[in-house]
Amino acid sequence: MRVAQILKAKGHKVVTTRLDATIAELVRTLTLERIGAAVVTGDEGTVVGIISERDIVHGLSERGADLLNMRVEELMTRTVVTCRPEQSLEDIMREMTSSRIRHLPVLQDGEMVGIVSIGDVVKNRLEELEKESGALRDYITRS
Repeated sequence: MRVAQILKAKGHKVVTTRLDATIAELVRTLTLERIGAAVVTGDEGTVVGIISERDIVHGLSERGADLLNMRVEELMTRTVVTCRPEQSLEDIMREMTSSRIRHLPVLQDGEMVGIVSIGDVVKNRLEELEKESGALRDYITRS
């Protein structure tokens, strides 16, 4: 399975945030959208960072409640690992595991066309395994 197939099923919506948004605003957005990360975009819509629940938790442990008044750009991860629509699930599973990340923005020709989370990957991998086991059961019962 390819990333493009995941996006076809889940959609291409990506929740973004601005560099100057406060962490409190970001937390509200993450809660309302029921997501674990937002892509940080610059003035021209380019990807300049990513910020996740994990970043917020680490920030809270270091800075306490004052964190909520900070700007996203002060806490975000600036080096964003991305993937492409033609990449396989296996490729992105390896990348997520080795980089210890849970969200990969999907870029095509430099433009963001979606985002894939570890939940999307697990869901699709489980569906693949169910299909494979069903096919094996059918083969065994027919033999």
